[in-house]
Amino acid sequence: MKATWLISELMKRGIGHFVGVPDSTLSVFCKCLEKKYADCHEVPANEGAAVGLAAGHYLAEKKPCLVYMQNSGIGNAVNPICSLIHEKVYQIPVLFFVGYRGEPGKKDEPQHVFQGEVTIPLLNQLGISCDVIGSETSEEEMKEILDRAWTALDDRKPYAVVIKKGTFEKENLESENRKSDSYFGKDEPYTMKREDAIGIFADHLNKEEVVVSTTGKISRELYEQLDARKGHHSQAFLTVGSMGHASMIALGYAKSRPDKRVYCLDGDGAALMHLGAMAFIGENHPKNFVHLVLNNRAHESVGGMATGAVHTNWKKVAESLGYMHAYSVKNEMELRLALDECCELSGPVFIEVKVALGAREDLGRPKESAKENGDQFMNYHQSV
Repeated sequence: MKATWLISELMKRGIGHFVGVPDSTLSVFCKCLEKKYADCHEVPANEGAAVGLAAGHYLAEKKPCLVYMQNSGIGNAVNPICSLIHEKVYQIPVLFFVGYRGEPGKKDEPQHVFQGEVTIPLLNQLGISCDVIGSETSEEEMKEILDRAWTALDDRKPYAVVIKKGTFEKENLESENRKSDSYFGKDEPYTMKREDAIGIFADHLNKEEVVVSTTGKISRELYEQLDARKGHHSQAFLTVGSMGHASMIALGYAKSRPDKRVYCLDGDGAALMHLGAMAFIGENHPKNFVHLVLNNRAHESVGGMATGAVHTNWKKVAESLGYMHAYSVKNEMELRLALDECCELSGPVFIEVKVALGAREDLGRPKESAKENGDQFMNYHQSV
C-alpha cells in the first residue's frame, strides 16, 4: 500500500491533522507526512501529548485527528484515552494508527514481545475497536476499514488501525513545502559521530563507575564500545525499552549507591519524552550523577525524523531545572574536557553532546538477553 494514497484518502474523509511519535514500523508513512504534508503534521514529545494535541484540534474544528504511535506508546496514551477522549468524559473521536511491534509469531526485540501479545486485548479493554492491516491489504479492503472507522468517528468514538511491518511500499518522495528540507534552519551542522562520542565516554569510564544507557542505538553502540575498549560491558545497564525513563533508572541507582558515580547516556528524543524527569533530578541534587544527552535532533532509532523541539537549548534547560553544572559540547576535545572536569564536581552534572545523525549499517545488538544483562550489572556492582 502506498502511504501517499492512504494519506490522501484520509484527508478526503476529513482528517486535517496528523499527530504522533515516530515508529520504525510506520517509518514510510511518517516520512511521507514529513516531506509532503508538513503543514498538517506535528511531532510532540510523547504519545499522551499527541492525544491531548488531537483533542485540542477537535475542540477547535469539530474534526477528528489521526494520532500515530508504536504500540509501546499506548501506555503513554492510556491516561488521556481514559480520562479525556472517552465517551464517559468529553467524547472526542480520534483515529489511531498503531505500529505492530512484537506481532505474535514474528521474531522481534525482547522489549516488544509482551507488548505485541497484549496490543489487541489492550485496545479492546480501552474501548477502542480496531482492524489489523499488512502488506496483503488492498486499497479496496482499506476503504472498507476506513468506512468502519468513520462509523465510529461519526459516533464520536475512537478507532484504531494496527499496522504490521512492511505494510507500506517505499516511495521516492520529494518535499513539497517545508520545514522538512532544513528543519535545523541556519543552525551549524553537528559533525561528531555519536559512536565516536560514546567511545570517548567508554575510555573515560573507570571500573568503580557505572552507566545506564537509553533504548535504541545508544545502548547498542555502548555495548560494542565497552567490549572493544574494556573487554566487557558488565558495568552498563543497557535499557532495551522504557523510552524516556533511563534517567530515572540511573537516579534510583545513584540514590541507593551514593558511593558510586553514576552516568546516564540519554538521547534527546528520550529526554524530551519525559522532561519532568530532569526537574526531579535537579530537585534531588544527587551529587554522584552525570547526565549526558546525545543530541542529534532526531528520533534516529525509528527512522530519523526530527523531534518536535530541535532548537531546545539543553544547557539552559538543565541549569534552570537545578543541575549544578551544565555543558554543551560539539567536538571530541570539548567532550574530553567536560568528562575530565565533571569528575571533580558535585552533581548533578549535565552534558549535552551534539552529534551527527547516522550509525554504522553493521551495528550489532547485545548477544545476551535483557535479564542476563541486568543480572551481570547487579553482580558487577556487588563485586567492585
